[in-house]
Amino acid sequence: GAALLPEAVKAMLEDERDIIAGLANVSATVKFYLDEVNWAGFYFLKGQDLVLGPFQGLPACARIGWGKGVCGRAVLDQKPVLVPDVHAFSGHIACDSASASEIVVPLFRGGRVFGVLDIDSPRQGRFSQADADFIGQACGYINAFLEHAGDWEDTDPR
Repeated sequence: GAALLPEAVKAMLEDERDIIAGLANVSATVKFYLDEVNWAGFYFLKGQDLVLGPFQGLPACARIGWGKGVCGRAVLDQKPVLVPDVHAFSGHIACDSASASEIVVPLFRGGRVFGVLDIDSPRQGRFSQADADFIGQACGYINAFLEHAGDWEDTDPR
C-alpha cells in the first residue's frame, strides 16, 4: 500500500543516475504499490509546457499548456493538488476518460519546479490525506534523486 511507497521509491533510485531510467522505474513502482490507479507518471516543465515523461497507463497528452489542468495548477501553486472528483475541477484535462480522481505533486531541482508526478484513479475520492502524505514523502526522495541525477546529454554520468 501507500505506506510502503516512500521506501520502495528510495530503494528504486538509490544507485541510478539517469533521469529517464530512474523515473521510469518509479512510475512502475507507484502503479504497483497503489491499488485502483489507472495512470501514474511524470511531466517535465520545458519552457511553458509540461511535456510527457515516463509513465504507466494508457497513452496520455504529450503536452499540457502553461497553467492548464490539475498538473498546471500544481506547477503554478508549487504544491500538491488533490482532486477527489476530476469532473468538478474546472479545466480538468481528461487524458484517460476512466479517471475520476487525481493527485499531482510538483517536483523540484535546483530550487525550481522541474515537473510533476501525476497519479489518476478510476474511483472518486481514491486519495486520502494519508495517501497524499506518503506520496509526498516519495516525492522527497525523487527530488533528492533529481538533484544529483545526470543531465539529459550525459551518455554515462557515473
